[in-house]
Amino acid sequence: MSFPLLTAVAVVPAVGAIATAALPAAKRNAAKWLALLFSLATFALALVVAFRFDPGAKGPFQLTESHAWISDFGVRYELGVDGIAVALIALTTLLIPFVILAGWHDADPLEEAEPNRRWRPTQGFFALILAVEAMVVLSFEATDVFLFYIFFEAMLIPMYFLIGGFGDRAGGDGEEQEAGRRSYAAVKFLLYNLAGGLIMLAAVIGLYAVTADQLGSGTFSLQQIVEARAAGKLDIGTGTERLLFLGFFFAFAVKAPLWPLHTWLPGAMGESTSPVAVLITAVVDKVGTFAMLRFCLQLFPEASSWATPVILVLALISVLYGALLAVAQRDIKRLIAYASISHFGFIILGIFAMTTQGQSGATLYMVNHGISTAALMLVAGFLISRRGSRLIADFGGVQKVAPVLAGTFLIGGLATLSLPGLAPFVSEFLVLVGTFSRYPVIGIIATLGIVLAALYVLVLYQRTMTGPVKTEVKSMPDLRVRELVVVAPLIALLLFLGVYPKPLTDLVDPAVGHTLSVVDKKDPKPTVQVDAVPGQGRPGHTVHDQDAEAAK
Repeated sequence: MSFPLLTAVAVVPAVGAIATAALPAAKRNAAKWLALLFSLATFALALVVAFRFDPGAKGPFQLTESHAWISDFGVRYELGVDGIAVALIALTTLLIPFVILAGWHDADPLEEAEPNRRWRPTQGFFALILAVEAMVVLSFEATDVFLFYIFFEAMLIPMYFLIGGFGDRAGGDGEEQEAGRRSYAAVKFLLYNLAGGLIMLAAVIGLYAVTADQLGSGTFSLQQIVEARAAGKLDIGTGTERLLFLGFFFAFAVKAPLWPLHTWLPGAMGESTSPVAVLITAVVDKVGTFAMLRFCLQLFPEASSWATPVILVLALISVLYGALLAVAQRDIKRLIAYASISHFGFIILGIFAMTTQGQSGATLYMVNHGISTAALMLVAGFLISRRGSRLIADFGGVQKVAPVLAGTFLIGGLATLSLPGLAPFVSEFLVLVGTFSRYPVIGIIATLGIVLAALYVLVLYQRTMTGPVKTEVKSMPDLRVRELVVVAPLIALLLFLGVYPKPLTDLVDPAVGHTLSVVDKKDPKPTVQVDAVPGQGRPGHTVHDQDAEAAK
């Protein structure tokens, strides 16, 4: 029996969460180091998964594990990864150590100033982060629909406590008001996502009923369902398939978050600590867009094609709406939150463009957005903690007193606006090319999101980092060693993947090809204008490129 590598990647942080939470209250420093150690061990295992994965191998999933679990209901413990899952597991396990380092002091009890706030245990904070990591990793690995659903929902609980119990201390409106805003943001996050999950649960049960009726025994196995449909053994009626698709897609759109189901995100990110905000948008939200690729498109190909026009319009609205509201923000963290809504619009646009470039770009965007948003948000968190305020107007001239902090903030911002040479540019370019090749009007309008991104990022930098040095920032220290250790690797990755994205594209392209084959979509044939050739049509007649070659 081979070593259960995929299980190990999820079990290690889960064990770390239990071990960290079990430490005595006085062992705060030990809890931090223990959590960091377990997160690094998890990343090491994820690297083993990446090196053992063969992009050229046949079959949709590798490193598979399958064991009977709830046999009477067709539920199995089934794990497997394709190139998309491997990339996102690597992203998740890479970011968690940086999240832990960045939040090193975020949960320290404020004993001298606030002796009654001993309910903020350091052990609990880091244990919850590791618990989220374990559940997210299992969500990327699960190939049993019911197993996926369990962890898709379970990750909401630790996230709820991280948002509501360990909120940002830089609100500036008093402890009581801050606690009220944190509670509101946490409850809103939980209710939105639980509502989506309940609708998905109904669809999951419906899918089981359909398979039980037509296959003789019900199953939740993604691969078994896809193979049964391809062999003609499973025929989900058009109306039923569309209803089931909507149940799944609604839950994923809430998590993603897609307009108009996005309203929980700005509050959740704004009231969280910066590391937890990174956990939300760079890690947890990726489960929604990943699930659209793995489950919506592969389980319900006809319904996916049917819903594509509406989804593309909603994604386009997300791109422009998120960018416009980011321009108008006065709060740094809420600005980054609305920018993320715009970026998720691009990701969903690429997924439902149903082209190789679009879906490859969307997958790269998930990875690159995670890195760039982590870099920008974590540096913003260091900035906010020094000033004690999230308001843009409270800063000015920071680059004169903290040039390294300002420089890293600038690189994170430039990555957010997809500057050529930085990683997000490649993914955004592929998304737009893939969208334009099938839906040119939507592709053209979506490019406005790039212009607006340049506006909100450059204005943010100008107002916080340039100009006269404000009195409150004159004594602001530059980045410390721990903070440089957090930021420097992220910036190095942005530069490396910006000039050499081939390792990622080689990893994800076969999985994208498999997904498109299941949906039965092929890339539109490119066309060119050619001069009139005898027997080949009128002057300026549009012909396919292979016909043009024959005409020559």
